[in-house]
Amino acid sequence: MRQSQLFTKTTKTVPKDEVSLNAKLLIQAGFVDKLMAGVYIILPLGFRVFKKIENIIRQEMDLVGGQEMFMPSLHPKANWDKTGRWQNMDDLFKFKSYYSKIDVALGPTHEEVLSPTAKKYIASYKDLPFAAYHIQNKFRDEKRAKSGVLRGREFMMKDLYSFHADQKDLDKYYEQVKKAYFKIFNRCGIGKKTYLTYASGGTFSKYSHEFQTLTEAGEDIIYICDKCRAAVNKEIMADQKNSCPECGNKDLREAKAVEVGNIFKLGTKFSKPFGLTYKDKTGKDQLVIMGCYGIGLQRLMGTIVEIMSDKNGIIWPEAVAPFKVHLISLRQNKKADKIYKDLEKAGVEVLYDDREDVSPGAKFADADLIGCPYRLVVSEKTLAEDSVEVKLRDSDKIDLVKLGDIVDKIFKL
Repeated sequence: MRQSQLFTKTTKTVPKDEVSLNAKLLIQAGFVDKLMAGVYIILPLGFRVFKKIENIIRQEMDLVGGQEMFMPSLHPKANWDKTGRWQNMDDLFKFKSYYSKIDVALGPTHEEVLSPTAKKYIASYKDLPFAAYHIQNKFRDEKRAKSGVLRGREFMMKDLYSFHADQKDLDKYYEQVKKAYFKIFNRCGIGKKTYLTYASGGTFSKYSHEFQTLTEAGEDIIYICDKCRAAVNKEIMADQKNSCPECGNKDLREAKAVEVGNIFKLGTKFSKPFGLTYKDKTGKDQLVIMGCYGIGLQRLMGTIVEIMSDKNGIIWPEAVAPFKVHLISLRQNKKADKIYKDLEKAGVEVLYDDREDVSPGAKFADADLIGCPYRLVVSEKTLAEDSVEVKLRDSDKIDLVKLGDIVDKIFKL
């Protein structure tokens, strides 16, 4: 991608009401733009990051047997009445259709849609288990949208729902998804700072589990057990008698964290209202047991920015970076053009700063702000040594690599 053709630009200004680091950096670097409180446009650079996060999630959900689908955002009131959440969910967007006059909701979650759909296809224990997921936009009428892209009113989310004949089967699958979530967060570069955290199960079960990533931007307080790497959300700490639920250790440390994912054992909460049953081996009707597993994509992107940045900008992990290489030409566009074409031909993703009316200092500042893993500089000085300057975004060390070796060098990095 030639930077001269990118319709967005970096900026030094951000909306006056924006206080979170993730939103400031994403706006300044040209990854997102704020439309209104809690609603952000994902711009071309941001969309590349978003799609990489999405594909990592998709790959791991497919590996645990998830079947991808697409569900509507418009939901009929009748479905939400069945579960009681039309009246009880305080952040549900509700309105009346102008033409049909029916009451509808904008989906904040999809249990009320998938449960009655599953009923059409589940008849026997032989139809279980199965899991289905989707990755699409959700809507929540947050009383106060805050924390940048970490908490919005419209956002993209991966929801996986699993359907089982009994609790034992759900428990087994639940553990598989736990492992898949850690693989996702490791691949996205935040695994070392992310903890499986016991939280309130609400009306679902005694506990749910959150995946909490340590950051001062976090909205939650968690207590970490360094003995077994489990954690407890402050909201249930009193119930735990200040001890780790995994190993009983009482020497826990307090930290701020942001929730990047959650998993729930729903039991029969959403199968019972819709009569979602199956016939067991004796021919008796039994309620289907369910689980749900969520990850917010913008929230994950924002969390990466919060913990992987410095005073100069973002430091993207390679797996989710918009481009692997930021190639900068300092008035040596012919040579840089060839390097750009050679790298692209070799399958390397390159953001090529070919702008002729921008100073070297501004180009370097933009490269740091945007945060691609590797910076390549072509200048009169480097070409005098038949070389290209190579620097990692998170390092001060600069190497000179011969022009003929640059493609091989990038592949080895």
